[in-house]
Amino acid sequence: MSRLTVYRDDAPDTILLDVTTPGEIAETLRPHNIRFDRWSAPVTPAPNAPAEEVLEAYRPYLDTLMGETGAGSADVVRINASTPNLPELRKKFLSEHTHSEDEVRFFVHGQGAFVLHIRGRVYSVLCTQGDLISVPAGVPHWFDAGPNPDVVALRVFTDTTGWIAQYTGDDIANRFPAEVP
Repeated sequence: MSRLTVYRDDAPDTILLDVTTPGEIAETLRPHNIRFDRWSAPVTPAPNAPAEEVLEAYRPYLDTLMGETGAGSADVVRINASTPNLPELRKKFLSEHTHSEDEVRFFVHGQGAFVLHIRGRVYSVLCTQGDLISVPAGVPHWFDAGPNPDVVALRVFTDTTGWIAQYTGDDIANRFPAEVP
């Protein structure tokens, strides 16, 4: 189940808001220009389906999204126990960072939390199968798929060189652990 939990950035034990309906999540994030949406496909590809099959299943959504955003490429990323250098990869994602373009993800299988640091608040967005999130360029955030990830996601890029992070140096992610089972 998707979930949005909001905290003050100086009070990790105090929950200001906790919602689980996609509409409430989207409405809460919209003023910050964060897109949250739900997609459904006639057929959900198997977790081990080839990337081409996954992309084709969501092609109508991708074409629309890429036309709206001017994105130039989409690919499939898998993070699971067999991912090379998984501990180092997780550590990289868990450090607060920004990007020079929107970070767009659609969760085909599994779950992960995008944790956003905006104007004195921390927005922890647990995304699950069927969720689309678009974090605007320049918004400080981190990501966690948990200690035992099993995620298949679509990534959409404007810059075809892919995922490039600018780390903030803030250790806030250590104070606000993502709530991913």
